[in-house]
Amino acid sequence: MKKQPARFNMYRKPNKPRWYLKIVEFVASPFYLLFGNGHVKTDKAVKKLKGPYLILSTHASFMDFPMIVKGIMPRTTGWVMSVEEFRRGDWLMYGIGGMPKRKFTHDIVTAKHMLRYLKTEKHSVTLYPEARFSFAGTNERLDGAIGKFCKHAKVPVVMCMANGNFINSPQWSKHPYRGIRQEAHLYVLLTPEEMENMTADEVQAKIEKAFEKDEYRWQVEKGYHTKCKKRANGLYRILYKCPACNQEFQTKSEGIHLWCEACGAKWEMDTLSRLKGVNTDKGFSHIPDWYNWEREEVRKEVEEGTYRFEDEVRIEDYYSTKVGFVNIGSARVVHDENGFTFEGEADGKPFRLHKPVSSMYSVHIEYDFLSRGDAFDIATEETTYFMFLKNAKNYLTKMHFATEELYDKLVRNAGK
Repeated sequence: MKKQPARFNMYRKPNKPRWYLKIVEFVASPFYLLFGNGHVKTDKAVKKLKGPYLILSTHASFMDFPMIVKGIMPRTTGWVMSVEEFRRGDWLMYGIGGMPKRKFTHDIVTAKHMLRYLKTEKHSVTLYPEARFSFAGTNERLDGAIGKFCKHAKVPVVMCMANGNFINSPQWSKHPYRGIRQEAHLYVLLTPEEMENMTADEVQAKIEKAFEKDEYRWQVEKGYHTKCKKRANGLYRILYKCPACNQEFQTKSEGIHLWCEACGAKWEMDTLSRLKGVNTDKGFSHIPDWYNWEREEVRKEVEEGTYRFEDEVRIEDYYSTKVGFVNIGSARVVHDENGFTFEGEADGKPFRLHKPVSSMYSVHIEYDFLSRGDAFDIATEETTYFMFLKNAKNYLTKMHFATEELYDKLVRNAGK
């Protein structure tokens, strides 16, 4: 039997960016921004910073990366990134200063890597604390320990607020690009001196306030029109519930239209990404309002104790950079007030995995991940499993809501 290589090593010490990859970043980023209509503004206070600092950035598309590279030139940064991104090659991801992270876990190994990078290597670090691309152009919830980490790090905190990159390439339909102007602003959010006189909760609150955004409102206020003829493609992935008939998972979208196959209600998306009923007066003009209404509907199910999801999943194990993803079996998944429970067979052996509600404040979802189907990932101490839904259609957004609402009910708001 061929010996399997070692699993991905989360404890490998990250290194500073390699000089030759710095050159690639410096040359490629301005061209990427030029052809992507990207624009970056960096405050003078950021440019005057002498030592290392922590960059906190919103996260909506790949454009986030060249924006930061361009914004802090000639300085460079290390990057906290999801472990599966290392499938592109250790030489590349560690070469640009990558630090692996398993999403929505309570491990501290990545935090230790970041502190070492800042303190020992004396090098800046970029973190995307939302840990996923935005789904509806609004801010997603943050890890509650960011404020505590920033106080402990005792370095300046720089904020990067990016707008337009979500509209240009939304998570639910990354292509074709919408051709809209994209903007980023880097500024000093907190200094070490300011944080000395603040509690960790106060630092956390200021960071969460800085992340508040609404891309669709920004687009209307700026008057940035998109003439893409396929701008509504994939919109049904986040707007899965019809406000006209309340049916779930019956919406479809193509071109500039979204419709419900159950009742026939239809909406058109204009060049400012607003929705207007074609044959109905029900619905929402503002996409985040529709998205938030769906969350409220899921919250009701959670509060009433009626939320439950069950399906079959195909299990893929992200083994290591060298091996990549390995199809290891299948399982039955149940998601309810007990959390995620999987029972099946993997590698020819019984497979059982339980992730209680308290262990995950959110869940990472991927629409048609690597063109292999809708998936969500579940991390353990040893690995990250990607679970591909076999039967449920377009369920991921509701799962995302339910995971967060279950956490709020049973953990965050327990005892209040």
